[in-house]
Amino acid sequence: STEPMLVLQQPGRGNGPSGLLPSVPERSMTVVAMAVPSLQALAQANVEARGRYEFPLAWITGSSWTLLRTSRSTPAREGRRLCAKRGSRPAEPISAHLATPTRKVACRSIATTISMLRGSATIPHFLAPAAISLVALAMVITIIKAVFDRPSRPYAGAQDGVGREYDAWTDEGILEYYWGEHVHLGFYSQEDRAIGSFRKDFKVAKVDFVQEMLRWSDVDLSLVEDGRILDVGCGIGGTSRWLAQRFPRALVTGITLSSSQSSRAQALASQSRISNVEFCVMDALQMTFPDNAFDLVWACESGEHMPDKKRYVEEMARVLKPGGTLVVATWCQRETPPPFSPREESNLKFLYEEWSHPYFISYQEYGRLMSRSGILTQVSTEDWTDQTLPSWRHSIWVGLVDPWIVIGKGFRPPLGPVIWYKVIREIVCLERMHRAFRSGLMQYGMIRARKQVQ
Repeated sequence: STEPMLVLQQPGRGNGPSGLLPSVPERSMTVVAMAVPSLQALAQANVEARGRYEFPLAWITGSSWTLLRTSRSTPAREGRRLCAKRGSRPAEPISAHLATPTRKVACRSIATTISMLRGSATIPHFLAPAAISLVALAMVITIIKAVFDRPSRPYAGAQDGVGREYDAWTDEGILEYYWGEHVHLGFYSQEDRAIGSFRKDFKVAKVDFVQEMLRWSDVDLSLVEDGRILDVGCGIGGTSRWLAQRFPRALVTGITLSSSQSSRAQALASQSRISNVEFCVMDALQMTFPDNAFDLVWACESGEHMPDKKRYVEEMARVLKPGGTLVVATWCQRETPPPFSPREESNLKFLYEEWSHPYFISYQEYGRLMSRSGILTQVSTEDWTDQTLPSWRHSIWVGLVDPWIVIGKGFRPPLGPVIWYKVIREIVCLERMHRAFRSGLMQYGMIRARKQVQ
């Protein structure tokens, strides 16, 4: 083959079918090119046929390290030295240097080995086991990456899937510790982003989001002041309590699929002595409220978990009073066409199945669902990706600067060190969300409408 290869000759094996490599002592191993950009090719190596491990090192052709063929050494020194010389880009394939049997072949190694090489250097034979250790380390890293790239919590229904996951997050207490009472993204103005998003208090950014969402909803405040408000997907009730304080004569109702969230929300309301708010466990697709019950229906980051987006919109429209306002904030995938690439489909699949999402739709499609409902008018949509994007990495940052609650819970039951694994998974998903929103694959959608007056 003319393709650069990494070759590890098995101890004691003579020339294989290719006739390129000499025999080496049992206690050493000939390392032809010791660099490991990918270990997946090891699975393709035909060890039995060739007596050596091989995999491509295509990147080495662009390096500044020229492979050198040294003179034959004495049998006592076979396989004990690797020589390298700083030079120019190789003008011929690596295989050209293997055309005749050699005792040592110089190579560009991994970064740590390169730092050892200055002009010519002699490396003892004990680096061969070190090379194998590096291979093993790279294999471990590859396995770990594969584990975290495989989604772990696919959508499994309302109560058995979404409700159970939110029960776990609430009971662990870590999400509330870092995110506060508002389990949704924050709002970062253009000024916030200009001076540095991380300078803003992470929890304050979430309160700012609620304020901006209320302003953007364009709700008729005269209807809400003494009316009823429904918070669909209320979490632990941060927004519900904020709305109850903002409209003290109104009655605010928050619904969630999680019994733990509902209990925690009510406990926090009692601690704050807020009496005009209530919470209950209810499926947003099968609400038991009568028609035309609420003056404002508020849904912040709950549509992501709905297996039937059309029914989700229709149910909220049903319980909304004529003249009332429906406002929705939700994570969305971009509009199609153009169709998703295989890479985009793979990324979406991970985002669906890591945090129990059945699927996403575009915010434009939410607008079309509202327009086609037959009872919602004045439909408007807006993209708030820029205003919310910093939340993802800001969430990671607040955990890095204050990790002690996570570290401490790792030493206590019921989860112990398992909590560390779970938190690492959350960090991975937060970062992948950030990249998906930054690339345009995902968008943060705002949708509002009014219910027509009969």
